[in-house]
Amino acid sequence: MNFDYTVESEKSIEETITALETHLKEEKFGVLWTFDIKEKLEEKGFHLEEEFKVLEVCNPQEAERVLKEDKIVGYFLPCKIVVYKESGKTKIGLPRPSVLMSMMESQKLKEMASDIEKRLIACLDKSI
Repeated sequence: MNFDYTVESEKSIEETITALETHLKEEKFGVLWTFDIKEKLEEKGFHLEEEFKVLEVCNPQEAERVLKEDKIVGYFLPCKIVVYKESGKTKIGLPRPSVLMSMMESQKLKEMASDIEKRLIACLDKSI
């Protein structure tokens, strides 16, 4: 299994993020903040050719569940979704929670991660 799940969108970065926020809300995920890496690099005197944004997303109920199971899972939180341009195309992706959680021994955590992953992937697929 790949570390990431990435799809291409015909939409602009802004349109993709707007659609993503809508679909995430349906799954009770909120965007905690959006980090514009291109903008931040330019503030520091560096240049990135194309846009690259990282959205930190969280479903509070799921975060509580996994943290009650094992606090070390907090190292994986919040979930990251990236929306970026590559060769003029908008891409949207995330590291697969199931792959991250495969490092843990708990079968219960692995099952939670698989469920969260399916829901996040559905949000990405609806947003393209």
